[in-house]
This record gives sequence, structure tokens and C-alpha cells, in this order.
Amino acid sequence: MSVTLCGVELDNPVIPASGTFGYGYEFAQYYDINCLGTFSFKGTTREPRYGNPQPRIAECAGGMLNAVGLQNPGVEKVIAEELPRLKKCFHKPVMANVSGFSVDDYAYTCERLDKEPQVGWLEVNVSCPNVHGGGMSFGTDPAAASAVVRAVKAVTTKPVIVKLTPNVTDIAAMARACEAAGADGLSLINTLQAMRIDLKSRKPLLANVTGGLSGPAVFPVALRMVYQVYEAVSVPIVGVGGVSSAEDVIEMMLAGAAAVEVGAANLTDPWACRDIVRALPGVMEKYGIEDLQDIIGGAHHG
Repeated sequence: MSVTLCGVELDNPVIPASGTFGYGYEFAQYYDINCLGTFSFKGTTREPRYGNPQPRIAECAGGMLNAVGLQNPGVEKVIAEELPRLKKCFHKPVMANVSGFSVDDYAYTCERLDKEPQVGWLEVNVSCPNVHGGGMSFGTDPAAASAVVRAVKAVTTKPVIVKLTPNVTDIAAMARACEAAGADGLSLINTLQAMRIDLKSRKPLLANVTGGLSGPAVFPVALRMVYQVYEAVSVPIVGVGGVSSAEDVIEMMLAGAAAVEVGAANLTDPWACRDIVRALPGVMEKYGIEDLQDIIGGAHHG
């Protein structure tokens, strides 16, 4: 079940997605999280953020909307407090998810985290739809995304994986721009911009008005975009969006993903990723798969 992501070997391709797994130790009370390939910790910014006002979560058929707004304690506290706690329960390289509101923000935060021994990859989030003046504003403009990638690559040594937004007309063009700027890998997709309206108040249910749609409803969209990006670039892809089973992992890998992130499923079932890892060998046997590395992009050539 082992795969390689940007030169780093994983025991399996299952990665809890940023924002759904905290800093790891929260889930370590339920199971040994070292069974995972790795995980992407909570989106981290240069300064502390309290996030968006309540309400910032809404349910919907086939998933959920969130407008949390990158609540986090800031990079200095993550390094001083969160990573030492994480090290006690997780003994593999971890993926550091980074967001920012300027190119300098991204570069500063990535440079600080790049120096941490347990950080194996930097997942640069240019795709958050729930903050104003940052996040997705970089991910919808190829020039802006490229500027972030170049700045981060100039101050880091570890693999840089750029997380892309689906809220664009041409996901392949964004992917090519990031690859040309030096990205070592890409993860996609982040949430789809969406909303709900409260029938009693007749107002948007979320205080932020819009939020990010995640869960099983977005899986076919994510799969399509991973397939398209695989044909457009040569760097590895992390497939994310609505994955909730071992079968979904296989499908994502056939579309072109070298590894797969599991997001909203962790919020409804804290054992979701553990159970997917446990189910993978049986699903591989069912479909005649001996080595997961061999099926990456398999849907493109039969």
C-alpha cells in the first residue's frame, strides 16, 4: 500500500485533510494515528485568527458547509506548543498547511515551518473561500498564485504542494501556472463556494453568507478535476474532496492522485481514516491490485 509523495514514502495513501483533523493529538485519543500515511494539520497563518462569526457551519444533503475562516493560534504558537504535543503521538513526517493574506505572509509562515524537523511537506493553501482579502483571491488568479509559489520556494527546502480551488473556470490552467512557478505537487480540490438560507429569518444561514461545500456531494467534481490536472502537469497530485471509503481512494488514484486526503468524513466519524486504511487491502484484492503505486493515473491508459 506504500506510495511516494514528492520523494517522501508513505505507508499508505490515506491523509486526513487540513481543518478536519486538528493537530493530530485530538484524534490520537481514539486510535493510533500512526496507521495513517500522514495528515495535513490545521491551516496555519502568520498571526493568530479567531475565525468568522457564528453561525459558521450548516448541513445540507450530501455534505456540509463551513465558513470557519482559518481559526488558528498563529505560526509561532503552532511551533512552540502544537508541534511538540503532536510529536508525542505521531512519529512520521506531517504536512503543514499554510494560508496567508499577502505573499509575504505565505513566505514568512512557510519559512518558519520549513525549519521544523517533523514537517515533511508544506501544503500552501491558495484556495480558502471563507476569508476576505486572502486565500481564494490568490487561487483564482494564475499570476497571484505563481507569485506565492515563487516566494515560498525561495525560502524553503521541503516539498511545496499547492492546494487549488475548484472555484475557477479552468483548473488545468491554474495547475500549470503553479507547476511552472516551481510547485513540487498539487492538492485538489478545496471546497466549493455555496450557501444556505434560513426559511424562518429569510436570511443566509451562515454569518459569512457563503461557505465551502464539502462531503460526498463534491466527490464527482473533485474526481473530474484531478483527472484533468493529471493530464496537464507532471508533478504529483493529492486528490481531495468527498472521499469517504477505500473505493473512493482507489477511484481518486485511478484518476491520477498519488495520495488522497479525507476531509468531511472525519467530522462525522472520527475513525473514518483508520477504517479506510483497514479496508484498503480487501478492496485491492477485490479489484486485482497488487501495488497502489501501479494504478496512479490508470484511468488515462486503461
